[in-house]
Amino acid sequence: MRFASRMNRLGTESAFEVLAQARKLEATGKSVIHLEIGEPDFDTPSNIMEAAYAAMKSGATHYTPAAGLPQVREAIAASMARRGGVPVAADQVVVVPGSKNILHFALLSCVEDGDEVILPDPGYPVYRSLTDFVGAVARPIPLHEERGFGMDMDEFESLLSPRTRMVIINSPQNPTGGVIPAADLDRLAELAIKHDLLVLSDEIYSRICFGDLPRPIWSRPGMAERTIVLDGLSKTYAMCGWRLGYGVMPRELAKHMETLLINTSSCAAAFTQLAAIEALEAEASEISVQKMVSEFRRRRDTLVAGLNQIPGVSCLLPGASFYAFPNVRGTGLSSREMADRLLREAGVAVLAGEAFGDAGRGYIRLAYTAGLPDIQEALVRIARFVEAATPTAVL
Repeated sequence: MRFASRMNRLGTESAFEVLAQARKLEATGKSVIHLEIGEPDFDTPSNIMEAAYAAMKSGATHYTPAAGLPQVREAIAASMARRGGVPVAADQVVVVPGSKNILHFALLSCVEDGDEVILPDPGYPVYRSLTDFVGAVARPIPLHEERGFGMDMDEFESLLSPRTRMVIINSPQNPTGGVIPAADLDRLAELAIKHDLLVLSDEIYSRICFGDLPRPIWSRPGMAERTIVLDGLSKTYAMCGWRLGYGVMPRELAKHMETLLINTSSCAAAFTQLAAIEALEAEASEISVQKMVSEFRRRRDTLVAGLNQIPGVSCLLPGASFYAFPNVRGTGLSSREMADRLLREAGVAVLAGEAFGDAGRGYIRLAYTAGLPDIQEALVRIARFVEAATPTAVL
């Protein structure tokens, strides 16, 4: 079979590849602790599930308007307005079966062949994959550990060219757990307006935060009309399998995304959309989120403290998300070798930092989406592995 050349430009997510390898090892009887997949290990809150059951029983099993049910778009708009402190209208909201669609549709709608897209490095690999796929040119901006995995804004400005069309930001960040400071968001907004840039702001981890977040970039003057917000219910409400994402954007772009939905997936499922209203508005949902974030904080504190006790490993305390991104250069192993051997020899599934870009070399990503006992056991296994694998490097 002959395939279109564009398929050669499409990447993948290594988390799913490592998960498959880990499952094969488990099938042979090996014990594996899963710290590779960025999916909350909590059940979806029961009140949200009950809302979905009720919606199905009431007949919400048919097609919906492509951009989403009107009452769901209203609920999302109200939630976003509370977050940003600025008005958001329902016709700026597009509901999609999985938030990756917002990224893909934004690139398809707004970026021409040869246009440049600045994206974070290390960063979520699908940013680069879909940028390449649509024929644009990816321009990675390094995130520096000494800046709390932040950008050097002078370095960012130096990447701008007449071909720069879009900037992708992610705060809180995957894989680092970093948060973009308010001053950097201010500077980025100024540069976006000055150079007529679009900003795609991935805010999927905005509720999994252990402190106060700066105001989102789209709440700044002049930015609502040039920002595309990518968000969804997967991380906040432990709803990854429900496949319900959404975007907030200028009205003209929302109309184009609606057309793309009509031509691709038609619409998101009706009963999952109606469950989203319960997720966004019910007090029980908010209580569940607070409990989940509190548990993630406990896990984070235990994991990072334990990593920093392992010779050759150092780890910043992430401010948000459920990822730790330790520097492992001091072990003398490459991050790829360390990730591969941790799985095969120690039974701990993690991701190599270069899966997220060249600037991720020398790091590994651990998702603290396993229970505290598993995290504690993983730390024992990692420490034992490092001691055995790199005796000279850690003395």
